Amino acid sequence: MRIGVVGAGVVGITTAYELALDGHEVTVFDRRHTAAEEASFANGSLVVPGWSAGLIGAPRTWQALLGGPGSPLRLGGVPRTAQWRWLWQWHVGGRPGVHLALQRQMLALMAYSQERQGDLDAMLKLDHDRCQGLLLLWRTGQDLGRAQATLELMREMGLNTRLLSPEEARQREPALRADTPLHGATELEGEAAANCRTFALLLRSEAQRLGCRFRFASSVDRLSSTNGPGPSVTVHHEPTEGTAASAFDAVVVCAGVASSGLLRPLGLQLPLQAVYGHSISAPVREPMDAPVAAVVDAQRHVSIVRLGQRVRVAGNARLGKPPSERSAQALQQLYRVLADWFPGAAQLGGQRGQVQEWHGVQATLPDGPPLIGATRVRGIWLNLGHGAHGWSMACGSARALADSMAGRSPDLDLSGCAPARFGL
Repeated sequence: MRIGVVGAGVVGITTAYELALDGHEVTVFDRRHTAAEEASFANGSLVVPGWSAGLIGAPRTWQALLGGPGSPLRLGGVPRTAQWRWLWQWHVGGRPGVHLALQRQMLALMAYSQERQGDLDAMLKLDHDRCQGLLLLWRTGQDLGRAQATLELMREMGLNTRLLSPEEARQREPALRADTPLHGATELEGEAAANCRTFALLLRSEAQRLGCRFRFASSVDRLSSTNGPGPSVTVHHEPTEGTAASAFDAVVVCAGVASSGLLRPLGLQLPLQAVYGHSISAPVREPMDAPVAAVVDAQRHVSIVRLGQRVRVAGNARLGKPPSERSAQALQQLYRVLADWFPGAAQLGGQRGQVQEWHGVQATLPDGPPLIGATRVRGIWLNLGHGAHGWSMACGSARALADSMAGRSPDLDLSGCAPARFGL
């Protein structure tokens, strides 16, 4: 088939590669001048299944949203009407029975994605920064208690976890600050983190070798679908040289928060909200004072990752307004968490020009799992709504979608990710 892909973040790039690998004629459109320039640019980098156990095991309460302890998400301002609806769905999705079922879907997709990423790394000999092993750090017994149901689910699903004492955790990560309270840690095995943007750029080159075409600086402003002997989807885009339209047998929308505006005229109402994530990246100051691999502060919902000769600290998701004063506060929180655990790890003072501060918008659904599959509009497919988990789910989402488009059964159950769950 002739397939158009809208969006060249890591989800769009992996989707394009898998479709091209299957022999389709693929064209990718993105408004930026190169790949992975938005949510994929400097995210937290974690890929190990269950890295977000502290996050997805955290309470979804109104108190937490307003600044109480343990919340994976904070309000960045007074919510609008649509955001209140989204927040209610988010709250309902936190009920115990519902929450565990959603976590199961997400963990299964993360595990499948990690396996597929490993296959691609080996098959294509992709060379990018990565690290092995993750510690979920529990400041208090209460933090660990909140995540017990999720950790039990991980063990039930065959994911290797091990509870460590504070002493054992410090043996794994010798640079952990000695006077920061530490109740214990949970160790997750396998590849923990990898450089998302570097991977996306490398895979873009591999997709091009398979014949995939990329149309950068090309903003898609409209999709249209017509019924006939077969589906026909037209992408109306605005390249730098003027307006144009391209016809395809199918289109896969992977455009993050911009997806809502594209799909609304087709009668597809996405319950997406923009959640703003933050990160800081800085050169390693002293290797002995830096993390060996990756840790997650489960109470603060902040990750600290060693990527080659750099340290990346990420977290503090906020629903609401674009980067502003509140984002400055979020960045300061990241600096504080880094100082809590690895105070001498990064070159910060006096060399701030080397520090990269980043704000990225994550297209987030209220219940958790992404949307992967065909919509009720002929020829329109979705691979979006991964939220903070885009990198840890990208490779598996793309392979499963490509199998579905070819009429094959994917290697994992996608029923919980079907667009039909929101009437799409």
